[in-house]
Amino acid sequence: MNRKIVVIGSCNTDMVINMKRLPLPGETLLGGTFFMNPGGKGANQAVAAARLGGKVIFIAKVGNDPFGIRSVDQYKAEGIGTKHVFVDKEHPSGVALILVDAFGENSIAVASGANAHLMPQDIEEARAAIEEGEIVLMQLETPMETVEHAALMAKQMGKKVILNPAPAQALSGSLLGCLYMLIANETEAEFISGTQITDMDSVARAADIICDKGVENVVITLGSKGAFIKERGAYHQVSALKVKAVDATAAGDTFCGAVCVALSEGKELTEAVEFANRAAAVTVTRMGAQSSLPYRSEVK
Repeated sequence: MNRKIVVIGSCNTDMVINMKRLPLPGETLLGGTFFMNPGGKGANQAVAAARLGGKVIFIAKVGNDPFGIRSVDQYKAEGIGTKHVFVDKEHPSGVALILVDAFGENSIAVASGANAHLMPQDIEEARAAIEEGEIVLMQLETPMETVEHAALMAKQMGKKVILNPAPAQALSGSLLGCLYMLIANETEAEFISGTQITDMDSVARAADIICDKGVENVVITLGSKGAFIKERGAYHQVSALKVKAVDATAAGDTFCGAVCVALSEGKELTEAVEFANRAAAVTVTRMGAQSSLPYRSEVK
């Protein structure tokens, strides 16, 4: 059975410049190519999950402007439930400025706009939607008080609360204690655990510390080295696929959405991470955020 996935998070319009290299501080580089692409970690994860076969409800906030209107239309076209994508008449839609170099590395600056005004009362208004879901997936591009409120609500409802702690910031014990799973990259895992990751032993140590803080399961993504899982006290490592990376934007979001889809279909966590690795491997071979997100048939 494919159960509903509720994604709570950000919606941005990405303005991307593809360049040979990233500029140094104070430096101006000419010759890049520009394009716009719908983005935002919450939206990316919602679209990724929908394209991979998930039944998705999205809870977010956009501005009453062309960026916001276009974004909602795009989510509807992807088959995502948008009843609780709220429109903020006072603040603009979020935008992100992204520079991508020839090796697929990126540098990103975000103006949060309406994302910063998704508030706990909005989550209360969307309570019925959260009750419909089995999995609630969140990130940290919306206010922390909203993330904490939603996590506690979903936990009390018996939902599987999954957090992608990006961008990295301090997390309260009460939030960590609500989490069925935390999906973090190496930088985020180091920040939360306070442990430097240098090898697989230190990855396991970081996962142990995070679990000791109250998280039930931990997945740490390791780029070309795959992913590390700590699940109910057991450790697993899943290898990555070897591909030629063009742009790493949204690879982590694809991974998170894919994990949720596989879990919603009743897959075991290790199998879900294997599926997510395959999906993310497709994403990094393409430019952009949502434009790079794969469909289920491509991952197979």
